[in-house]
Amino acid sequence: MKVNMGGIILDQALPVQEVDKIDPILLVHHLKDRFPAGSKQQDVGVPPHPHRGFAPVTFVFKGGVHHRDSMDISSVIYEGGTQWMHAGNGIVHSERPAKEIAAKGGEWEIIQWWVNVPAKYKMTEQSYKPLTYDETPVVLSDDKLVEVGVVSGSLNGVQGKIDTYSPILSLRMVFQNGGKIKIPIPKSYNAFIYLLDGQLTVNGDQEAKGKDLVWLENDGDFINLEACEDTRAIILSGEPINEPVATYGPFVMNNQSEILQAMRDYQKGAMGVLEEKFD
Repeated sequence: MKVNMGGIILDQALPVQEVDKIDPILLVHHLKDRFPAGSKQQDVGVPPHPHRGFAPVTFVFKGGVHHRDSMDISSVIYEGGTQWMHAGNGIVHSERPAKEIAAKGGEWEIIQWWVNVPAKYKMTEQSYKPLTYDETPVVLSDDKLVEVGVVSGSLNGVQGKIDTYSPILSLRMVFQNGGKIKIPIPKSYNAFIYLLDGQLTVNGDQEAKGKDLVWLENDGDFINLEACEDTRAIILSGEPINEPVATYGPFVMNNQSEILQAMRDYQKGAMGVLEEKFD
């Protein structure tokens, strides 16, 4: 469904009316935008905002994302890359299109998804991990028609480079028409596929098309996928944390008292301050 996030219109695959979360995944936003030539970086993208208690992750599909945060980190990741940020006890960050992309104009496409962390890690130190396309381990299907980027977790013995606070398998997938692949996922994991575009057959009988989210049942050892056309998709899966979840805007904690404390801490500057600097 379409949602308005501070004036930015995007597709929200999760949560939806019927499904609040797929533990441990809390949210999936798909943003696709086009900037006119001559745009100023400070006028586009997502301005400074806080987070606490979870990991917001950004998959970059087109263009480039300039991440800045209150840890004084400034990092730009381009198409095929990932930005994985553990908000921990609190951080302020922004996500803008790369300066040259804003200036030249063009497409900007990202997926941001939120992964919960167990209560004992919610107030740990913040961290940020950038991962370029070239740094992302890749698995190819037997027919060489499917490329899978392993961001976290392990696929066919290939280990992703992101360490997580609970078991998380996250995959970026590019299918050529007719490509087939079998993806092993532990029965204990919740798992779903989200298609950016294209069309897939899932487990031989379920059809999925662009912007569909398919929540998979925990009843087998593998997911069988076949592309009916060129397709881009992601698989997000993980072991459920099975803890209470309290949310308010950009904060994800375990109870309402912790949410109120997060709001107070942000208001008094305890999560740091981000002063963006633009050339």
